[in-house]
Amino acid sequence: MKKYIVRLSAEEREQLQKLVSSGRGPARMFTHARILLKADQSDDGPAWSDEKISEAFDVTILTVQRIRRQLVEEGFDAVLSRRDYHLNIPRRKIDGDLEARLVTLACSQAPEGRSRWTLRLLADSFVELGFVDCISRETVRRTLKKTKLSLG
Repeated sequence: MKKYIVRLSAEEREQLQKLVSSGRGPARMFTHARILLKADQSDDGPAWSDEKISEAFDVTILTVQRIRRQLVEEGFDAVLSRRDYHLNIPRRKIDGDLEARLVTLACSQAPEGRSRWTLRLLADSFVELGFVDCISRETVRRTLKKTKLSLG
């Protein structure tokens, strides 16, 4: 039993058919329009199964299910429009002041029982000294590389 059932009004169906026949626009939009037309369960719709739609348009069954769900939850326009793309810019863990403290620590004498600093040892010591809550050795490596400081 399908959870999200597509039932298009005559106006929506006409709009989709006009869109498909126009031939202008992103391919993704045409594919979504064709999928909706074939998945239509109303009296005028063909009511194809998800498997048949996926074979006909060379998409996965999950894509068909996702498009049906999006139509029911978000509406007609959301299915045909592109989603906004938000670039996730990672927050810098080490700023200029902490970078200077890390370089100072790396240039200092290695802990007792060690001949030199390792990235993991630097990261652990940086946390123990209370400069940051947590830090990865990769962040330490990138910071030291940026300052052209070699541990070797």
